[in-house]
Amino acid sequence: MFDSKNLVHILTMLEAIEKIFIYSKDFKDSETFYFANKQLNFNASVNLLIAIGEENKKIDENLKTSQKLDWKSISAMRDKISHNYRGIDEYMVWEIITEYLPLLKELLIEMLSKIQNYEIYIQEALNSYYYEDLHYLHKIIKDKQCK
Repeated sequence: MFDSKNLVHILTMLEAIEKIFIYSKDFKDSETFYFANKQLNFNASVNLLIAIGEENKKIDENLKTSQKLDWKSISAMRDKISHNYRGIDEYMVWEIITEYLPLLKELLIEMLSKIQNYEIYIQEALNSYYYEDLHYLHKIIKDKQCK
């Protein structure tokens, strides 16, 4: 079992993913997403991608066992976006949102059960407004308690 300090980083990444999904759900392609609302949705999502990359750096490397995703590329994406603001490719951002974030979400959820006493910490986190978009975690906890 892993230390609970990892849980904060995982939950923060999951919350950022949910917010990005909310900000991008009404768009069919990268171009409409990029120009909508004077780039408000795009810029908010880019900022959250930076947060995801930063939080990824803080998760214990031994928790990142899945080979389905290149974990180092998540942090590299963060560095590339944050240091090249004018050169952010909206097609790349859209691809990350539509192709990679669903997989990342799935892998992060799988990590939760590897953290000691994760159910207690998640219950506490879900009482916070910050993690309000992670309501689906209630079901994961409830399913575990039923087993």
